[in-house]
Amino acid sequence: MSVTFTDSSTEVRGRGHSRAGLLILSALGIVFGDIGTSPLYALRECFAGTHSIPVTLANVLGVLSLIFWSLILTVSVKYLLFVMRADNGGEGGILALVALLRSKAGEPLHAALVAIGLFGAALLYGDGMITPAISVLSAVEGLQVATDVFEPFVVPITVVILILLFLFQHRGTSGIGKVFGPIMIVWFVTIAIAGLPPIFSKPIVLSSLSPVPAVTFFEAHGLRAFLTLGAVFLAVTGAEALYADMGHFGRAPIRTAWFALVLPALVINYLGQGALLLSNPDAQQNPFYGLAPDWGVYPLVVVATIAAVIASQAVISGAFSLTQQAVQLGYSPRFDVHHTSEHEKGQVYIPEINWLLMIATVGLVFGFRSSTNLAAAYGMAVTTTMVITTLLAYVVARERWRWSVWRAGLVTAAFLTIDLAFFGANIIKIQHGGWFPLLVAAGVYTVMSTWKTGRQFVAKRLAESEIPLDTFFERLAARPPVRVSGTGVFMTGRAQGAPPILVHHLKHNKVLHTQVVLLTVSILDVPDVAPETAIEVHRLAHGFYRVVARYGFMQRPDVPDALASAKVLGLELQPEDTTFYLAHLTLFVNNRIGMAGWRDKLFIFLSRNARRATNFFQIPPDRVVEIGMQMEL
Repeated sequence: MSVTFTDSSTEVRGRGHSRAGLLILSALGIVFGDIGTSPLYALRECFAGTHSIPVTLANVLGVLSLIFWSLILTVSVKYLLFVMRADNGGEGGILALVALLRSKAGEPLHAALVAIGLFGAALLYGDGMITPAISVLSAVEGLQVATDVFEPFVVPITVVILILLFLFQHRGTSGIGKVFGPIMIVWFVTIAIAGLPPIFSKPIVLSSLSPVPAVTFFEAHGLRAFLTLGAVFLAVTGAEALYADMGHFGRAPIRTAWFALVLPALVINYLGQGALLLSNPDAQQNPFYGLAPDWGVYPLVVVATIAAVIASQAVISGAFSLTQQAVQLGYSPRFDVHHTSEHEKGQVYIPEINWLLMIATVGLVFGFRSSTNLAAAYGMAVTTTMVITTLLAYVVARERWRWSVWRAGLVTAAFLTIDLAFFGANIIKIQHGGWFPLLVAAGVYTVMSTWKTGRQFVAKRLAESEIPLDTFFERLAARPPVRVSGTGVFMTGRAQGAPPILVHHLKHNKVLHTQVVLLTVSILDVPDVAPETAIEVHRLAHGFYRVVARYGFMQRPDVPDALASAKVLGLELQPEDTTFYLAHLTLFVNNRIGMAGWRDKLFIFLSRNARRATNFFQIPPDRVVEIGMQMEL
């Protein structure tokens, strides 16, 4: 008989290492798709784009130096080491920053910062439309390198791929997400291997790892070098995604994946493309595919297209998550949100957003017809968002991290100098199509700000019509209504007073359940709420209870589940004997809510087309009674 002793600490460490490895693999498949496919077009636009420069040794080294130091300073230092410290309960992204600032939104400065942050979030929708178009189009354009026969079919093939991508969104990424990581590993290894032979033949490109060629480049070309920054910026356009997806994977896996694989692979590929240009200046039309031997072009097109689809998938999923956060934080009307995974909270699908993105993305492909034309429009939205992120991160550093004015100011000024340089270089893109993401952002911001302001006025009007609970109970005791068995749950936005829907119901129906629950669902400015603080129950007079259910902006409200949790705190109810009462507000314009007339009408339009609260709160439809109420605005 043999006895085996197991070192439990080793098992724990093994499980920890396994978990960390899985997170790194998943991060590779989701987070780095956008920035990982930038080599398809970034260097090409410097030498063959709208503001191209001649292929000379000094120019190639200067551009390579700019790309390398942009990856180091903007991605590695700014985002991975600085901005990613500004998390909200582990969640990242510009809306997480906005949520951190909303605690002092009553102050004029913070109110302005919240508005700026909201516009930054709106800009990401424009980016979400352009990224799939330019990524897939630039990948498919590799077919033209092999033969001119495919030239008329590049746009149709791209459109078909994009439509299929959007059609499969309803299935979610929980299943196919498991293979994203290995595919992206293949992609990064492939582009690194492709870049090595030219580097060996032209090792002089390694001198571009010094900042000196970048400085020399600016001294030689001045304004023209500054305009080239608009194309150089394409190499870092996916940096914001690293921060936005931090909540899914954590800082450590993202940082490890970046420094261990992604950054080295990108640098090697860019250096390889630069070395190729020094050997063959005619390769400037598509230096990425020029790295492949003749027999390797088609396989590289396939791998690049798959990588581009994965990059597009990440951006599309990000738009879904951003919309969900906007709804939870009160900046957007309710949408029909489908959760595509039972285990991953961030895996959501929103049909309306999906179809709007598809129409816009396909329209961009047909309108611009080449990735070079799209590159002229790409970057304006992202640079603006980066500037806004830096400004908001400064406030967080001062208020949350307690940094001194000098420390926070110097760090922010350094990053802001780089951000504003990229921003200035991209301003000229407005006339070449950069107006499109700005127009989209302006529209989204208008909807968000109008919805937020309108809801605040509606809440104020409802609060004005509330009756103090003591007064309500006095009237109830003076004229007792008929009480029927069961529980009536009245949804109310405020955890005080007698809600208008209850008063309205009693006035017209003159009957109440023996047990009445006044339920308030509160969405807090944190990603998640701990179970022990999520439910609050107060027993009142006359069989009334007040229940407050708290959720974070990354959680999905579930009213039946909240009431089941309230049983532990003394609330007794039977689901089959419970009726939910919701108000159905009909709004009329009276030009008294402080917004322009067209915004009043927009708010009413949004209210009438918002998804029903029944679906949003996961209330069984056959247990709901909607009570119509009219309100003048």
